[in-house]
Amino acid sequence: MSSAVPYERRGAVPTPPGGHALHVDPLSRRPTVPLPVVDETSAGGLVVAALGGRPHTAVIARRNRAGRLEWCLPKGHLEGDETPEEAAVREIAEETGIIGRVRQQLGTIDYWFTGDDRRVHKVVHHFLLDATGGELTVEGDPDGEAEDVAWVALVEVGERLAYPNERRLASAAYAVLLDGA
Repeated sequence: MSSAVPYERRGAVPTPPGGHALHVDPLSRRPTVPLPVVDETSAGGLVVAALGGRPHTAVIARRNRAGRLEWCLPKGHLEGDETPEEAAVREIAEETGIIGRVRQQLGTIDYWFTGDDRRVHKVVHHFLLDATGGELTVEGDPDGEAEDVAWVALVEVGERLAYPNERRLASAAYAVLLDGA
């Protein structure tokens, strides 16, 4: 995930960085048609279990757009009329094999990226979950995006996660657990 990009709202359509205006290709100097903007919402987070007396969280390894393997938090799109909480529980179970119960919301990451045919405004809701069962595996991931999964000590997960925003969420989860201890 890239860092959050602030944006303005004009009506119900978010304005991508650079706006919706017609752009000029710097090489050909010809006008280009702006890509359509699509909103996407996902949910996921940190599912935590005490292993060896220390809190650990399940993280997954998946390929980024450049094909590099990166460790990140499990997450995915909301399906049907799911709430973000329901989607987080389902996505974490699918991608890690661990069943969890939502403890609280940790935060939301809001960012933009460009696909081949569209600009995407993505909002990802992250939650802290208590592990209630399951077995660590990527076999249940229907998209096959998660290539590996691991329990990582919460105090060390920041060294493993690829994205700064996810590292901040892991720190927030650790603070919540300390406050609750």
